[in-house]
Amino acid sequence: MIRFQKMTLEDRPLVEGQLWQAGERGCEYSFANLYLWGRQRFAFVDGFLVLFSQFDRRSVYPFPVGQGNVKPVLDKLIHDAAVRDIPCRITGMSREECELLETLYPGRFRIHCDRSGFDYVYDIHDLAELKGRKYQKKRNHLNRYHQSHPQSTAQPLSEENLEAVRQMALQWYEDRQREMPEADFHMERTALLKALEQHRALGMEGLVLREGERVIAFTLGSFLKADTVDVHFEKAVSDVDGAYAAVNCAFARYLREKYPRLLYLNREDDMGLEGLRKAKLSYCPHHLVEKYWACLLEDGYEY
Repeated sequence: MIRFQKMTLEDRPLVEGQLWQAGERGCEYSFANLYLWGRQRFAFVDGFLVLFSQFDRRSVYPFPVGQGNVKPVLDKLIHDAAVRDIPCRITGMSREECELLETLYPGRFRIHCDRSGFDYVYDIHDLAELKGRKYQKKRNHLNRYHQSHPQSTAQPLSEENLEAVRQMALQWYEDRQREMPEADFHMERTALLKALEQHRALGMEGLVLREGERVIAFTLGSFLKADTVDVHFEKAVSDVDGAYAAVNCAFARYLREKYPRLLYLNREDDMGLEGLRKAKLSYCPHHLVEKYWACLLEDGYEY
């Protein structure tokens, strides 16, 4: 059995260094997400970073990250699942990794496309400038916001505004729970509050829109690799038209100015929600990060 260990802030340099060398990966390979969400464990096996993730009573192994021969590492993941008496599910795979898996284990895995998990990646200049006809509706939202709230300001997340942001977030979840009593916001709420509390240690960037003392919107992100920031959280009050468009644009401008070499913003997946998918597509992504998952057929369980 692989000796996985809990992710801690002290592990960030080691784990993040390995993740950044892995080329383009989905948001599940962000250190911040690994630290903030669910029960995540990690280990190093034959020079590869291997992960063991548990969400909603489901255990999965994201595809190993590293250089060299991955076959012995995958063999050990298959054995680990067998020892734990759980299905061997490998997630977060690219098309190339699917082909590699089939080459290494012909006919042993069933591979599925995880369309709901595709990440939406945007050119930072597109989101910062909103130029062209395709962004006309977005500019209209943005203009309405600035016309209605000319005194609003964009501020980096700091110790001075952190508590106001935290209170706004708590109110946001309280309002959503009242509107949708059947929904479960516990995991997201826990992750967001933890992110606010430890944003500096996680290397997170945050931006806050305020009008006087009122927080209208805020967003939080961290580097996924040298040229890409992953946008983890974005919240806005419901009674201000254009607030989401405003914080989205302001965050892109803030990051572009602070990090001139930054190229992309990964705004994560749509979770299969039709409205969220429509909203993310409306911002015209530069590309999508495709993801696939595979289950070992001999386990007799698909997902």
